[in-house]
Amino acid sequence: MDDTLAARMDADGVAVVESVLTAAECAEVSSWFDEDERFRSTVDMARHAYGRGRYRYFADPLPPLVAQLRTELYPPLAEVANAWAERLGERTYPTTHAELRAECTAAGQRRPTPLLLRYGPGDHNRLHQDVYGDLTFPLQLLVMLSRPDEDFTGGEGVFVEQRARQQSLPRVLRPRQGDAVVFPVHHRPERGARGDHRVQVRHGVSQVHDGRRDVLGIIFHDAP
Repeated sequence: MDDTLAARMDADGVAVVESVLTAAECAEVSSWFDEDERFRSTVDMARHAYGRGRYRYFADPLPPLVAQLRTELYPPLAEVANAWAERLGERTYPTTHAELRAECTAAGQRRPTPLLLRYGPGDHNRLHQDVYGDLTFPLQLLVMLSRPDEDFTGGEGVFVEQRARQQSLPRVLRPRQGDAVVFPVHHRPERGARGDHRVQVRHGVSQVHDGRRDVLGIIFHDAP
């Protein structure tokens, strides 16, 4: 990740990091979706009124590629998270992912949270936040595995800031295959006339028109 990540996150609350995975790696990760032994649970979004589509949480041990992404992407995100925490007077986070996982284990959060999501025609994901347990690392990312406008149409990533005494601000992103989008789990700081304040953020996916949209989600804290 380049040195402008913090500036982009401060300005917009979301940032695209290019070429996190190659096309071959994207195809490999997508192929795992139908391999039941890789996953600890599967969620049908329509059944829970989350939207429409399916996602599957990886079981331990994580595939090496997914574990590597968690390990390598965490430190630069921890720098952003800790700068935000200082601005908001919140707790800071360790500099390595191994230390964060150790904290999760001590808090009773032992289930891995990386997941694969699959959307087909008409599928979508309602606005939500991915909070698991009391210990929540404040940034997460998604990696686009499919090719927009070739493998699917529609299915834009939607990120909505809910600001106090203002109308909500949406941002819509269409990352390319292999690109990652970094975004807040639940809030971010914004400077106002009286200093920094919290802006709540929710994310979702607009309706897929046709084709198949596969995404790898990387959440850094574990679940109870």
